[in-house]
Amino acid sequence: MAADDAITVAVIDDHPVVLAGVEHWYSTADPPIEVVASGATAETAWTRPGDSAAVVVLDLQLSGSRLAYDDLRCLVDAGRQVIVYTMRDDERTALTCLDIGAFTYLTKAEGEDHLVAATVAAARDLPYTPPALAGAFGANTATERPRLSVREEEVLIEWFQCESKELVAERLGITPRTVNTYLDRVRIKYASVGREARTKAKLVARAIQDGLIQVDDL
Repeated sequence: MAADDAITVAVIDDHPVVLAGVEHWYSTADPPIEVVASGATAETAWTRPGDSAAVVVLDLQLSGSRLAYDDLRCLVDAGRQVIVYTMRDDERTALTCLDIGAFTYLTKAEGEDHLVAATVAAARDLPYTPPALAGAFGANTATERPRLSVREEEVLIEWFQCESKELVAERLGITPRTVNTYLDRVRIKYASVGREARTKAKLVARAIQDGLIQVDDL
């Protein structure tokens, strides 16, 4: 999207005061951020057929104690950019959300500045790592090989075997923007375990080392 385009957001939270507060933060943001839908269930994100919000802000704990992992998975599978925005601050939950495919993970204690910045980054396909998520990466006990989600592996392998990201998007039924998001997320995960892979060639090397793909498959 162009830098001066309005960013559209769907906000999902079952606390009216949180919805009101987030909408107020967005109303004063620069660049402009427009809340096109808000409500207490994940169905909120699909209230405008054909005009989906660019970003979905999802409270992880809706209507009781159940964590909304299934809702997150459905949104991610539909190619949505999801910011998990929650009271939970434990590393295990944060890493689980990233494994499912969340764009980023924010605790509500991190407040307005981080939520607005993360929303802009999500809309523009730029990686964003807030303090809580940086802490989760640091606490990840997995060594050497990062934990990639099934969808991240799928996008990565398709990219190795295709001439362009546009072709990957066509094959998988997602947008080129979503392809970029998954690849950025994979790079962040490799960097978090000390194995940076900034180029396609480096990612190919990492994937071969980790057994995700064979040389003969390329």
